[in-house]
This record gives sequence, C-alpha cells and structure tokens, in this order.
Amino acid sequence: MRQHFDLLVIGSGPAGHHAAIQGAKLGKSVALVERPKCIGGVCLNTGTIPSKSLREAAISLTGYRSRNQPDAPHRGGRRAMFPDLLSRCRSVIQKEVDVYRAQFARNGVEILTGVAEFVDPGTVAIRHEGRSIEASADFIVIACGTEPAKSKQFPVDGRRIFDADGVYGLECVPKTLIVVGGGVIGLEYASIFALLGSHVTLLDGRARLLEFVDGEIVEALAYHLRDAGVTLRLGETVARVEADANGVTAITESNKLLRAEAVLYAAGRQGATADLNLAAAGLEADSRGRLEVDERYRTAVPHILAAGDVIGFPSLASTSMEQGRSAVAGAFGAQGMPSLGAFPYGIYTIPEISFVGQTEEQLTAAAIPYEVGIARYREIARGNIVGDESGRLKLAFHRETEALLGVHIVGEGATELVHIGQAVMSLGGTARYFVDQVFNYPTFAECYKVAALHGLNKLAQCPVPAAERKKRAA
Repeated sequence: MRQHFDLLVIGSGPAGHHAAIQGAKLGKSVALVERPKCIGGVCLNTGTIPSKSLREAAISLTGYRSRNQPDAPHRGGRRAMFPDLLSRCRSVIQKEVDVYRAQFARNGVEILTGVAEFVDPGTVAIRHEGRSIEASADFIVIACGTEPAKSKQFPVDGRRIFDADGVYGLECVPKTLIVVGGGVIGLEYASIFALLGSHVTLLDGRARLLEFVDGEIVEALAYHLRDAGVTLRLGETVARVEADANGVTAITESNKLLRAEAVLYAAGRQGATADLNLAAAGLEADSRGRLEVDERYRTAVPHILAAGDVIGFPSLASTSMEQGRSAVAGAFGAQGMPSLGAFPYGIYTIPEISFVGQTEEQLTAAAIPYEVGIARYREIARGNIVGDESGRLKLAFHRETEALLGVHIVGEGATELVHIGQAVMSLGGTARYFVDQVFNYPTFAECYKVAALHGLNKLAQCPVPAAERKKRAA
C-alpha cells in the first residue's frame, strides 16, 4: 500500500514538528514519520526537555536557590531523591507529548508510526512490528535529529558506562562519576550530578571549556563547578575504560588511572541517519551522519530538505524550529523566514549561561574597537532577594558608535534575561538605550542599565581622540 502526500516529514523533534505544522498551515496534505513512543524526538524524550526538567527538579528539591540564606534548611539524602526527580521529568515529558499530539491532530497531520527508510528519492518505507507501508511525497523533510556518538573505547552498557540517553535509565545517583566530554551536554550533567551529591570528575582533551563562549563567563562557570566539588581535568584524553562489578577504571593517554562508580560518555552527538538508506535517495551523510544543505535547506536532491540538528551547527532546539518552518515555507513558495541573524545560546549548567552576539575574543580577533560594562548580581537587589550573589551580566559595545555587539550572562535567569539584549541588538540599538529606559525594580533586567552605565562611564573617562576618530572615518 502506498499513500501520497504533499509533504512527508521524517522526525518529530523541533524541526520536524514545526515543518509539519507549517505545511498544514499552507493547506498541504502532511504526514509525519516517527518511531514508536518517540513523539517529540530526542528533544522531548531524552534530550532538551528531560535534562532541563531534571535540572529544575534537582534545584528545587535540594534547596539550591536558598543556599545563601542564613536560615536555609539543610537538605540531606540528595542521592535518594533520584526516583522522585525522574518521576517529575516523566510528568513534564508526557504533558509536552500531549501538546504535540494535540497540535498534529488539530492541524490534520497524519502520524505514521515506524522506522523510515528511503526506497527511492520520492518514496519512503515505514516499517513497524514486521509490517511495512510506503509513502511518497512532493517534498520530503529529513528532521531525524541526532544520537549520542559511539566509541569503541566506551562500550555503553547503560549501568556502569552510560551516555546522555541512558541517564534516565539509572536507578540512583552514582557516588562517584567520571564525565568524559566537556561540551554543553557533559557540563550540564556534571553540574546536575554534583548538586545531587555525586563526586564528579570531568575530563576533556581541550585546554579550556566551551571555546565559543566568552572567556570571562567560562571562568566564572569553572569556579562554580570547582566550588560544587567537580574536579576538572582539561587537556586529558581517555584511552580506554574497564568496567567490573564494583565500578569503572578510566585510563588516560597520560597514564593516569581514575576510579569511579560509573562513567558518563558525553563526547558529542552524530546525525541519526544510519537507518535511512540515504543511498537510495541519492544522498550521502558526512562522517558524523550529518547532511549538507543550501540556504533554503535543500539537500543535493532538491525536493529533499533537511533541518535541525541533522544539518549541524548551531544544533539548538530554538533554531531548529525556525529551520523546519523556513524550509517548508520556501519549498511551497510561501514567504520564508528571515535570516536567523543573532540568535541566543542557552547552556543549562548550574549556574546557567546565555549569550547573544560576539565574545570579547571574537571582537579582539576582528580588531573591532569595543568597551564592556558589567553588572554583578550582588549589586542588584533582585540578586540578593533570590540568593544569587555571584551572577553577572556583561555588555560589549562599539567604542565609537555605541552599537550593542554582545550580551553575556552567567547566573539565575540568564536564559530569559538575554532576550532583552537580543531584541535591542536585532533592532540596531545601542548601549545608551538601556540608560534611557526605565526597568521594573527589583528585577534582573535592571542589570542592563547598570552594565550600560558602567561601560559608558569608561568612555567618558577615556574618550577616543578626535584625530583618531577622523582617521577611522576616512
């Protein structure tokens, strides 16, 4: 049996979800292929939503936000809380899945349950429980997302050695944990498990953490991780791991032996394209399972589009949504989405990090004259109210035009607070905008005014000489 649709979407994560809904809004017949019990893809089931739910539950149940208050209650037995935390995560996941299903039903998107595999460039076979159906479409969107990277040195068994997807199969928090990989995922879980009472050692082969993040913000995060008991071993590569009944031994390239109850392997992700039989569609993925697309998200086969994490950078749920929507709008001749421009990053470590625009390192490398202004949470009433005395917000702006170039935040509410700076930057605003506006008091938003005043006062103290301004203008 073969069905034909205007649009067929493979994967229901952020990119696939928004691609399917966009097609339906344009009046097209749309089908979406997803594996059993995986509506929402990795994002809802093992990635973004579970990890952020686990983080929030851990913060709540451990009393983290009241840690600096003199009458804060002592919370013991943190490791015993894990079943409660997972229960909270499952509740959130189910609610989000229900939302997705309701949206698909309301918009007439047909869900085809099973594993997708190309038969030819225009046809996909969907296999489920020994049966197979075929579906063809005028346009096909590949939005299958990613899966944890595999390594022969790390034989994942889900108990002693587990990856990010295996976190939610654990029965308890390990007393000691080695995290291999200092990227976003590794750091997020390292901070969560440390908060839950695990003694964490994090290894990464690079000399510094998060090279794409502003150096000062990374230094602040590293301080917090160490203060929480995380041991950072940077510049160290794990050669192999050996598991036994009592735990795991990691042997580094420098011949160090590290012993722990378990190992979390978080050294990146790869496109989940292995089962798609891309060759039958005339496509080929790169060494990490990713697909190359043009500015309209078209692959080498023009009627096959790809969006989301499977196409690589920036691999954010927020940008994947827009990619999926834009790809389908462009395919059917509707007005596509504008360029993503300056989009924000959110890193849900403890404390969280968020930024938009250029870092100091990037501005320095590009020889752009800039100044920075900083607001520290301990100087903001809201920071003292919520007990975050170490957070900070940093603005980077052009010394001559005062144009806002970057916003970098570490601390409570960073991922929400950054959007104020994003809006001002996207509209071509300057640092002076924040000085001229009134912000609610007491709020973290007040940090923008304090940081802008701090930076602009520096310009007043050290203005650009007139001769230099004329030289640059010429």
